[in-house]
Amino acid sequence: MSEHLEANKQKWNELAEVNFRSPGSDYDVQSFIAAADGVEGLNKTERKELGSVEGLDILHLQCHFGKDTIRLKRSGARSATGLDFSPVAIKHARALAVATDTDVTFVEGNLYDAPKLIDGVFDLVYVTWGTICWLPDIEGWARVIAHFVKPGGRFYFLDQHPVVLSFDDHAPAPHEPVYDYFHKPDPIAIDDTSVYSDENATLKTMRSYEWTHPVGEVVTALVDAGLRIEYLHEFDTVTWKALAFMELCDDGLYRLPEGMPRLPMSYSISARKPL
Repeated sequence: MSEHLEANKQKWNELAEVNFRSPGSDYDVQSFIAAADGVEGLNKTERKELGSVEGLDILHLQCHFGKDTIRLKRSGARSATGLDFSPVAIKHARALAVATDTDVTFVEGNLYDAPKLIDGVFDLVYVTWGTICWLPDIEGWARVIAHFVKPGGRFYFLDQHPVVLSFDDHAPAPHEPVYDYFHKPDPIAIDDTSVYSDENATLKTMRSYEWTHPVGEVVTALVDAGLRIEYLHEFDTVTWKALAFMELCDDGLYRLPEGMPRLPMSYSISARKPL
C-alpha cells in the first residue's frame, strides 16, 4: 500500500473510533442497535433506487463499520459481506453484527486486494457515500467491481459528485472552485482534524489524501471493465454537510442555500454484467 493510502488508513482508524463511540456522532450506534433497522434506515435516494434485496448475495465494498451491510442483510439478503481497509472499522463492524444478532461477514483489506481476500461472485455489489475519493486508480476499482458482479448481477453506486470536491468544504460562504474537477495522479493533500460526523470531536491525525474522479471517467472505467450502464442520475442533495454553507432540508439531506444556482451534489449509477 502506498504512503498515501497508509496515511488515509491511519486517519480512518481514528474516524472509525470516533464515529462508533462518540455520543455526538451522527452514526448514533446505540440507537441503531436498539432499532436494528433495515433498508428503511437508508437515505431516501438509496431506498428508492435500490429496490428489494430479498434473497440476494451482496458485497458491500468500503463498508466502514458496517451499518448498511447489516441493514442489507436484515432486509432479506441471503448473505452480506463487507470489506474495509481499516482494522478499527472492521473490529467495530464485527461487534455491531453481534450486538444486532445479524449473520454477516466482515473482511479487513485494501479494496484493490479484494479478489484475493473474498471468494465468489455476488448478485449485488454495493458502494455508497465517501468512497472513491480515497482511491487513486478508478480503472482498477472498476475491475474489482466487475470481478465480483455475477453474470446478470448488478452494481449500485451512490456518492458525492466530484463537483463538490472542487470547493473548500470549510469555507463559510459560497466561493469559486479551488481544486481541479479533473483527475490528477498526484492526490490533494488535506490537513484537517475535524470529524464530519461530530462537530465537537477532533482527530490526532491531520493529513489525508484524496483524488478526484470525474463522472465521465467513472462511467468509462465501468464500461471498459465489462459492465453495462443502466442509468446515471444526478442530485442536488448529499447525505452529509459536505460544504459548510449547505443547509439541512426536511428530508434529512443537505442542499446549497436557496438562491444559489443548483449544482450536482451527488450521483448514482446502476450497472449490470451481461449474461
